[in-house]
Amino acid sequence: MVDWLQTPPGQYLLAWERARLDAAVADIFGYHALQLGLPQMDALHTNRMPHRWLALSQWSPSPQGHARAPALVTDFCALPFASSSLDLLVLPHTLEFSADPHATLREVERVLVPEGRVVICGMNPTSLWGFKQGRGRLYQHLGQGTLFLPEGGDFLGHWRLRDWLRLLSFEVESAEFGCYRPAMRSEKWLRRFAWMDRAGARWWPILGAAYFLVAVKRVRGMRLLEPAWKAKPVRAGSSVSVANRLTEYSNRENAD
Repeated sequence: MVDWLQTPPGQYLLAWERARLDAAVADIFGYHALQLGLPQMDALHTNRMPHRWLALSQWSPSPQGHARAPALVTDFCALPFASSSLDLLVLPHTLEFSADPHATLREVERVLVPEGRVVICGMNPTSLWGFKQGRGRLYQHLGQGTLFLPEGGDFLGHWRLRDWLRLLSFEVESAEFGCYRPAMRSEKWLRRFAWMDRAGARWWPILGAAYFLVAVKRVRGMRLLEPAWKAKPVRAGSSVSVANRLTEYSNRENAD
């Protein structure tokens, strides 16, 4: 994935995902945020939480160039955080290159606080890019052809991912598809088909090459408490009853 992101289609994908990430995480509040994988993209730089970390998988190559330095290297299926301790997790193509994506998602659910959010970027197999990738795999079995997308990725469908999230008590807050241009390796040809981004978003929105999803961890039986310092309203009859008592006491004193 690291080498592929340096290609024209990789840069096109990164630009689309950066714009969505910057807008999505800017208004998510809390104390602790974690990005899992892909150091070439600083997915948390617009977020204002005081503690923001990047974690790499123990099998990831060392970041090079202008990539962000990781705070820890760990197994994504066993994160070194206590349960319900993180407010935000960002997974940029993390599940696609995980040895066990379902176990990674379960671990995300464990470390997230109730009402915490997970942001996921993924490649859509039901797209022009996914079709070309599938055709490339077929040709590879026949001993010819190359793949358009990274070879090691197991690309999860959008609806399959939503099913996994629902089973883990996540509620999808927003979802968006993008990158509708054909699977071209040339920057020149990608620019020529820029009009397809507008047409695709209007006419075939679920067939974008990538999807972007934000989900909230819901916990049954939880209720948000209102501030305890709110003043309770005074009932209309309470002041009248007090005044009547004071009048009664004054009349009794005068009679004595």
